[in-house]
Amino acid sequence: MTVTDPRGFLSELFDCAVRAADPRAAIAAHLPERPPGRTVVVGAGKAASAMAAALEALWDGPLEGVVVDRHGEITPTRHVKVLQAAHPVPDNAGLAGSRALLDAVRGLTADDLVIALISGGGSSLLPMPGGGLSLEDEIAVNRALLDSGAPIGAMNVVRNHISAIKGGRLARAAAPARVVSLIVSDVAGDDPAKVASGPTVPSWSTPDDALDIIAQYGMDVPETVLAHLRSPAAATPSPDDPDFARNSVSVIASARTALEAAALRAQEKGVSAVILSDAIEGEARDVALMHGAMAREIVRFGRPFVKPVVMLSGGETTVTLAGGSYGKGGRNTEFLLGFAKAIEGVDGVDALAADTDGIDGSEDNAGAFADGASFARMRAAGLDPNKVLSGHDAWSGLAAIGDLFVTGPTGTNVNDFRAILVR
Repeated sequence: MTVTDPRGFLSELFDCAVRAADPRAAIAAHLPERPPGRTVVVGAGKAASAMAAALEALWDGPLEGVVVDRHGEITPTRHVKVLQAAHPVPDNAGLAGSRALLDAVRGLTADDLVIALISGGGSSLLPMPGGGLSLEDEIAVNRALLDSGAPIGAMNVVRNHISAIKGGRLARAAAPARVVSLIVSDVAGDDPAKVASGPTVPSWSTPDDALDIIAQYGMDVPETVLAHLRSPAAATPSPDDPDFARNSVSVIASARTALEAAALRAQEKGVSAVILSDAIEGEARDVALMHGAMAREIVRFGRPFVKPVVMLSGGETTVTLAGGSYGKGGRNTEFLLGFAKAIEGVDGVDALAADTDGIDGSEDNAGAFADGASFARMRAAGLDPNKVLSGHDAWSGLAAIGDLFVTGPTGTNVNDFRAILVR
């Protein structure tokens, strides 16, 4: 098949991926039974309001509770209160949200049910420093994590052990009520304890693990945080604690389901599709080099895949900031600029990389497009694309040539979506 509109084709695959991770369909397949007592909803993440609205539409009975979503556009709800907080750096609104969630689950009985709606982004949206730490301490740690280049799973281990709500602590506060956690995963491997740092799902990690991660990535964190991590207060509840015995955890949507839906749509349109992995991590520009090398190999030699083909991948790349000043962008735009460099001058290759929540980094775009002429277009626009890349200013470079991909918030979050079409 000849793809006459490559960007339209790639956009359609993204839309299919997002629909496959739609909270309503996912929640409908995982509804718990109504309890004899109250049903209380709590939650946090970039899909929190959409998940709460979906649950309200599906639930046959009274509901109450509160969830925390990011500032910006949200899905309206009728019974569950939606609070909003900052992402990716926590703020006081997030601290108030954490307190509201804990207040919502206090004083429950064994006849009550807590439905926890958890999605990616919840780590930043639920700040609550533990062990005498301040919100400023937690913000400093979060900034260090974001700049470190550490994968999301490692970041959330650190977050677990400086928090009074993460690492299963919210679920413990709900005991003896039963807690059913419905999770939209944005982490490689779909470990539910790592999504949003597991407020309702305890993990086996230890404070020593957190200290090792801080040392491994050379993070500059306050001495008060290091002292806390060396104290007994940093230990999280154990997964085998009796308070969690009646609880259940379900990952209801993930990058794998999204990529499989996109692959099916490509095949329906006559284009072969291969899923490289749903759990790719690493520095964005390094991952871009690998994807670029594969695209060039297909163009030149027809291997390892025969064209036309679309290569799909997910996971979460990172961008390590070494200090100093840097521009605008997110990991997907940085990936694309690195990819554009790797395929400069190569015809017949088009790429889309975007965050499935609709927001890449701190701007309003989900991601962007790139092809073998992207660098040439930037030069024609008066930019040096290599300087744009080295200055972590991919958003500005891609905006200058009209290659941003803007969707608005999608109501879900199963991490990054990358699609590379070799025509």
